[in-house]
Amino acid sequence: MTRKITVVTSGIGVPSSTRLLADRLAAATTAALAENGVNAEVEVVELREHAHELVDAVLTGFVAPGLRPVVDAVVGADGLIAVTPTFSASYNGLFKLLFDALEDGALDGKPTLIAATGGTGRHSLALEHAVRPLMAYLHAVVVPTAVFAAPEDWAGGAAGVPALDRRIARAAGELADLVAARPAAAAADPFADPVPFEQLLRGE
Repeated sequence: MTRKITVVTSGIGVPSSTRLLADRLAAATTAALAENGVNAEVEVVELREHAHELVDAVLTGFVAPGLRPVVDAVVGADGLIAVTPTFSASYNGLFKLLFDALEDGALDGKPTLIAATGGTGRHSLALEHAVRPLMAYLHAVVVPTAVFAAPEDWAGGAAGVPALDRRIARAAGELADLVAARPAAAAADPFADPVPFEQLLRGE
């Protein structure tokens, strides 16, 4: 039994603490699924690599061919891990652009783990007052534990410090339980619900 986990990270730096957190969450989720007898196929999407295509998708209402694999990876995932840096007490623009580009209902019932990084611990509130409401609006099923990593959480090096390790393990376990309990997601069909040509001409 195999389940697909898509990891979306909207970090803008290279290297990025946001990507580091995303990788650790993916590894912990893979391990938790293995404990349930489920194999995980993980795909990581770096939104910074698709920035221009995301802007075009929102402006035109049309997902260009270069962006289609990203959208399909999110829509077709059995579980989603969404990680963003926090700027001005909220998610960054790249993160929001992706979810603006999705069709209505794309995340209905999708098991989702949310996480963020930030310059100080007080930015952790952004997960509950910005990221979680966004996912609730999109009808995703968000696990109870959100994971925030501040600079001090990386003080222990790559292995992290115990508090961050515990949060990652708890959130990954919650996501794995949801994913393992559900049937595998059906593959996305790009021709199932085409946008009418007249609507494209109107720029809607």
